[in-house]
Amino acid sequence: MGSANQSNTARKARIEEMRRAERARERRNRILTIVASAVVVGGLVAGGVVLVRSQSGDGDGGGKAASDSSAKGKFVTGADGVKTWEGELARNHVTKAVKYASTPPVGGDHNLAWMNCNGDVYTKEINNTNAVHSLEHGAVWVTYNAKAKKADVDALAAKVKKTPYTLMSPLDGQKDPIMLSAWGHQRTVTGADDPNVDKFFEKFVQGKQTPEPGAACTNGLAQ
Repeated sequence: MGSANQSNTARKARIEEMRRAERARERRNRILTIVASAVVVGGLVAGGVVLVRSQSGDGDGGGKAASDSSAKGKFVTGADGVKTWEGELARNHVTKAVKYASTPPVGGDHNLAWMNCNGDVYTKEINNTNAVHSLEHGAVWVTYNAKAKKADVDALAAKVKKTPYTLMSPLDGQKDPIMLSAWGHQRTVTGADDPNVDKFFEKFVQGKQTPEPGAACTNGLAQ
C-alpha cells in the first residue's frame, strides 16, 4: 500500500509539473503573438503615414526635384496644330517635385495620387505631379492663365463638367491663354468656340495615347 501511494503521489507530481510547463509555454506563445502583432501593426501604420504623405504632400514644391526623362525629347507640331512629344516620358511614382520639360507638362514622373478628373473644375492651381498622373489615366487637362477671357473660361468649365476623364485648372506659368494637354500631346486653342477643342477631346479623352486606359479618375485628390 505504501509503495502504491508513493507511486500515485509521484505520478500526480509529474502531471502537475507537466501542466505547469504547458501553462508556461502558453504564456510565452501569447506574449510572442502579441509582440508579433504589434510589429505588424506598427509596420502598417508607418506604411500608411508614408502613403498619406505621398498622396497629400506638395508634389511640386519642397525637396530636391526628381529627374524627368521627358527632358530628353522634344515637341513636334503636326499639320493639325497638335504638338506631339517625341521622346521618352517616364512613368515612375515619386514624392518629390519634378522639373518638367513643358508647362503644362504632358507626361513624366508623377505623384502616386492623381487629381480627380471626372469632369472636375478647379479654381486654384493644382500640383503638376498629380495632374500628370491624371493624364496617364487618359484624361485631357484644360489649363488657362490670366489672359484668358472669362466667357471662355466659363464655357470651357461647363464643357469639362459634362465630360468624364477631363479636368480644368488655372496655370499662370503657361505662355498661351488656353491650352489642352493629354499624355504626350498638347495644343493651344483660341477660345471655347474653337472647333479644335472638340477635336482634341474626341481624339484624346481615353485616346490611344493613354498609358493606363480605364484607370480611375475618381477617388484621387481634390481641392
